[in-house]
Amino acid sequence: MNGRTFLIGLDGATFSVLDPLMEQGVMPFLKQFFAEGVRADLRTIVPPLTPPAWTSLMTGRTPGNHGVFDFFRMESPETRHIRFFNSNDVQCDTIWSLAAGQGMRVTSLNYPSMFPAPRIPGFIVPGWMPWRQLRLACWPEGLFDRLKNISGFNPRELAMDFKLEERATEGCESNYEEYGPWIELHIRREQNWFEILRFLHGDSPSELTSLLLDGVDKLQHLCWRFLRPEDGPPLEAPWELRVRDLCLEYFRRLDTLLEQMCALAGPDATVLLASDHGFGPTYDVLHVNAWLAANGMLAWSEAGASHDKQGALLGVGQVARHTFLLDWSRTMAFAATPTSNGIYIVVNKDGQSPGVPVAEYESFRQRLMDGLRAVRNTDGEPMVTEIWTREQAFQGPHAGFAPDLTLILRDGGLVSILPSETVVSRRPAVAGAHRPVGVFGARGPGIRRHLRAGELSILDVAPLVLHSLGLEVPEQMQGRVPEEIYETAALAARPVRKTAVLASAGVDGAAAAPETTAEDEQVILERLRELGYIE
Repeated sequence: MNGRTFLIGLDGATFSVLDPLMEQGVMPFLKQFFAEGVRADLRTIVPPLTPPAWTSLMTGRTPGNHGVFDFFRMESPETRHIRFFNSNDVQCDTIWSLAAGQGMRVTSLNYPSMFPAPRIPGFIVPGWMPWRQLRLACWPEGLFDRLKNISGFNPRELAMDFKLEERATEGCESNYEEYGPWIELHIRREQNWFEILRFLHGDSPSELTSLLLDGVDKLQHLCWRFLRPEDGPPLEAPWELRVRDLCLEYFRRLDTLLEQMCALAGPDATVLLASDHGFGPTYDVLHVNAWLAANGMLAWSEAGASHDKQGALLGVGQVARHTFLLDWSRTMAFAATPTSNGIYIVVNKDGQSPGVPVAEYESFRQRLMDGLRAVRNTDGEPMVTEIWTREQAFQGPHAGFAPDLTLILRDGGLVSILPSETVVSRRPAVAGAHRPVGVFGARGPGIRRHLRAGELSILDVAPLVLHSLGLEVPEQMQGRVPEEIYETAALAARPVRKTAVLASAGVDGAAAAPETTAEDEQVILERLRELGYIE
């Protein structure tokens, strides 16, 4: 139990996809990994969304406590203007800063919430970065130039392309020419990230090493019907069968990378595998702003009324444009992003501004929830199965930045924020959408063998990482060390230790991210420009 810790992130991994692939022989190493160690379901936070979920995994805290709720963030609780989130929004310690604060080296690759990079011992290559900004994003200074020595290093394919992100959730044309190159890109991209890991590990191994592989999420969004043909019409066209074969090839390559990563870690390392959420099929789209408009709670501006309704389905590329698509003098509630499934209520706090008077907030919110629960999908079933209020989902000091309501749709899908002639529409083809239960695995010294551990919480991963490194667990963490995954003798030799305060590489308990510099601001502006928010 005194070796290093390897944390492997598989974005969106779900046993409903992995189990058939393991049984079909597509992923033999992963099957062996789970058989030799611990396997468990991993329940995520609300909403089951990449940035807040991975941040919860890194901090052991819920969004109301760590401050990340979406890919985007309101500038303040009182404004309707939003920006892309960054590491300065993380309001508590992470496993990276805590390990570094105890004198350990850290390697963190491709994680969100990591730009600007924390100035800690080790290596940081943030995820969710446009390729042109990777040089500035990497830590320590000069790391990017060292990475260029890796054979085949291609920053264009390594980094985030926001147009491709939009395609993953909005869909693409039904032909091999659209799907094939996109899947092949993610095969190369995962290999590229692994080569960086191998290069840095061989150069100077860290006590805590972690790589997030996110192609699983992307393929499941866009290619669900090829990965799970039983959830849609049979695959019959030759091009459809070719796409399925290529999807299986992606997972074969992924299995090889997992085997190579475990070999790099070595027999003395604890290897943990986790996903930020699960996945399942989605068939319908709730045009939530269209529903709000139909019920007199939202008004489109002249620009919104003339918006092309034949364009994108969800409005992923239209997020910041909600400020001019809506008539704010007549809008009482709105959804700003399709990703969080969140609705914000415009509150008139001074008695003169547009919006809902403070005294009517509770009754307005209840009327909103009752109306949404009455919406039916294309099969006549309730479209919205759960509604979380801000105080239910986001208790904590940063709840003011969260949506007033968070919707959970029957099929786990994302809402659309665009104008629409209909409130609910059928997707042209089944797609993949996030689900609340992901995957967890563990193997290494002191870890029990052949154990199915039921269900753990994503909040348990951070305490577990610290314990595996031999560190105390801060009492502020809301998760626990799942002691049931350890052998009795191993726990007796090193029991779980709690502490009120664990020194971190941050300042006054804040995450170890520097103040945003002028160069950092330029990177953020470029990210917004690539998303189409600014000219």
